[in-house]
Amino acid sequence: MPHTFDLLVVGDANPDVVLGPLDAPLAFDQHEQLVPDGALTLGGSAAIMACGAARLGLRVAFAGRVGDDDAGRYVRDALTARGVDTRGLRVDPELPTPLTVVLTRAGVESDRAIVTAPGTLRATTPEDVPADLLAAARHVHAASYFLLPALAAGLPGLLSTARAHGATTSLDTNDDPAGRWDPAGLAAVLPHTDYLLPNAAEARKLAGGTADLTEAATALAGRGPVTVVKNGAEGALCHDGHTVTRAPAFPARPVDTVGAGDSFDAGFVAGLLAGLPLAGALELAAVCGALSTRAAGGTPAQPTWDEAYSLITRERKNPA
Repeated sequence: MPHTFDLLVVGDANPDVVLGPLDAPLAFDQHEQLVPDGALTLGGSAAIMACGAARLGLRVAFAGRVGDDDAGRYVRDALTARGVDTRGLRVDPELPTPLTVVLTRAGVESDRAIVTAPGTLRATTPEDVPADLLAAARHVHAASYFLLPALAAGLPGLLSTARAHGATTSLDTNDDPAGRWDPAGLAAVLPHTDYLLPNAAEARKLAGGTADLTEAATALAGRGPVTVVKNGAEGALCHDGHTVTRAPAFPARPVDTVGAGDSFDAGFVAGLLAGLPLAGALELAAVCGALSTRAAGGTPAQPTWDEAYSLITRERKNPA
């Protein structure tokens, strides 16, 4: 079957309300606090990644589940407006669409509090991923592993099927709210994962708590996937099981960093599908992550391919 999509993204999609920055600790007791900025935008790691990839010119489809409510219709409209095919976005007749509030704080650009009502996330299953979409994609990416337990349990089969159809695969687990990090489940899914895309804190947890980031990447790559680690202002590194490749962080004056890691994922996958070597895909990913921080929320400032390469070209000509 010909690949009619470059990328199928499987996972979470929800509205994000981004507020901040707070200049004092969050107060309860019905005390109202004012912040300079607020935004309603598309959220969910998988949805943000899908939009970033579409912005870079990929043909993208999305599979997941939302509720039969205004929030679900907002999600579908936002994905469609950004060029993402939503035929695989199922509507749950009973459960609500997930909702997330993101609170940023003054003076700590990369830190934020995230509060999520999971809604349909726990009910999302492998059966929500249409077989024809799974067969039609050059690459399949899954996100928010720990928020989607039923989907996570079936992820080894989904990714194995995608590979059988000739696709490459990737996984961004994101954070585990329970703090368990599911070693047994990950042991089952990582052999079917070509690229693992954690941030630095997640990589250390996934590797069993080792403090050294290179050691964590080495351990994870030893379990099968090429491991690509996002490390904020320190840049990023990639371990292919033999060699460590590094990319510097690119200059940015972030408004907020919501979704920067997901835009990084989009850049990395877009680079791979364009035929770039690992070093080139890592460089493109770092630029996409940096540029996405120019506006509040995960999707409004995601770059085009030309925007990303303009920054890469400028930095090559004028290295720090």
